[in-house]
Amino acid sequence: MSAQTFRLPDLGEGLTEAEIVQWLVAEGDEVAVDQSIAEVETAKSVVEVPSPYAGRVATLHAPAGAVLAVGEPLITVEAPQPAAAAYREEEKAGSGNVLIGYGTSGGPSTTRRRRPRARTGTPAHPGAGPQRVPSVISPLVRNLARGNGIDLRTVEGTGRGGVITRADVERAVARLATPEPVAPASPASAEGERRTPLSGFRKAAATALSRSRAEIPEATVWVDVDATNLWRLRESNPGGPGLLAYIARFTVAGLRDYPVLNARFDAERQEIVEFDRINLGIAVQGDRGLVVPAVIGAEAMTTARLGEEIRRLTATAREGRATAQELSAGTFTLNNYGGFGVDGSAAIINHPQVAILGFGRILDRPWVVDGQVCVRKITQMSFVFDHRVCDGGVAAGFMRGVADAIENPASAIARL
Repeated sequence: MSAQTFRLPDLGEGLTEAEIVQWLVAEGDEVAVDQSIAEVETAKSVVEVPSPYAGRVATLHAPAGAVLAVGEPLITVEAPQPAAAAYREEEKAGSGNVLIGYGTSGGPSTTRRRRPRARTGTPAHPGAGPQRVPSVISPLVRNLARGNGIDLRTVEGTGRGGVITRADVERAVARLATPEPVAPASPASAEGERRTPLSGFRKAAATALSRSRAEIPEATVWVDVDATNLWRLRESNPGGPGLLAYIARFTVAGLRDYPVLNARFDAERQEIVEFDRINLGIAVQGDRGLVVPAVIGAEAMTTARLGEEIRRLTATAREGRATAQELSAGTFTLNNYGGFGVDGSAAIINHPQVAILGFGRILDRPWVVDGQVCVRKITQMSFVFDHRVCDGGVAAGFMRGVADAIENPASAIARL
C-alpha cells in the first residue's frame, strides 16, 4: 500500500485559507479520482474539493468547521502500489480537476485564468547553480510550490526527462520547514463579553470595506422618486419582470449615458479606466454575509432577461454558490436595501468600483400631482460616487435619468 496526502489546493482569487463546511467521505471509504471529498467555504463562495487520488481514505486531517491554510494536509488516501504509480503518470499529464488553479493542463477550460503573481519565496536550494526554466507539467505541482513559497527554478526534477514531481516539491518544503511560532493567546473575555472570530466572508468584507473607506473620497446624493407608474406597469403584467429588473434596465441605460460611472480609478497612474461592458453587481444578503455577484454583460439584456438573471444570481449567492467570476466581475453595484424595510442608506462603494446606487422601500405617501395632493408610491433613491471620477453634476444627471425612467417607465422603455 502507498499513502498519499492531499493538501488543500489553491482555490483561486488570491485566497489563502478555507473552512471545511462538511466532509463528503469518511475514514475507511473508497474514493475515486476526481470524486468530491469535502465542501469548503472560502471568503468568496462554497466549493466542493475533488480528490486527485483513488483508494481508501486513511485520515481526515481536520474536523468539519476547521480552517485550513492553502497547502495544509486535507486527506490521506491509501492506494495499492499500481494505482499510486498510475497517479504519478497522471500527475505528469495534469490532474483533470476543475478547481481554479488546480486543474488539467490540456483541453478547453471553463474557468477564468488568473495572471500569475510575483513571489518572493526563499529558494529551496540557496546554493543552487544557474537559473533555469523548470520542467513542470502538472498544475497541481505548480500550485503546491506556489502555496509554499518554493521557486521551481531551484528544484531538481526526478521524474522522467527531469520533470518536477509532487514528491520533489514536498522534499523542498520539508527542507524549508522550521518550528512554527507560537501564536499569541486570544485575549480573555471580560465578564459579560462574548468573542466571535470573523468568518472567511467577514474577513474579506472587512478588508474590502476598510479599503473603500480609506481610499475613496465618496459623496452621497439622494432623491425621492414617484414609482406609481412603474408599480402599475408591474401589476399589469403578472409573471413578468419584477420591479428590480426594470430598475436594473434603467440603471444600465443611465450608465450608457454616463460611462465614467462604469469604471475604476487607477490611483497609481492617476487615470479613470472605463469599461465597455456593464457587469451589474447585485447586492445579496445571505446566511454567510453580504456578497455582490454580477450580471455579466447586462448592457445587452432585455428587461425580462435581466429579471431571470437577477433571480438566478440571488438564489445561488444566498446558497453561497456564486462563482468566483460572478463575485469579482462587477463594474457597478445596485443595492435594493428596501427589502430590509429601510428607506435610505449612505452605502459604501464596492471597491474598486466608483459608484453604488440604492433604493429604499416603496411606501404610500402624500404627493402633489398637477397641484393636487394624492397618495403615490414613493421610494428614496440614494447614490454614492467617487468624487475623483466626477462631480455632482454628473451624479445628478445620472440619478435624474434613472428617476425619470422610473416615473415614466413606458416612455423610457420605448426609447431603449
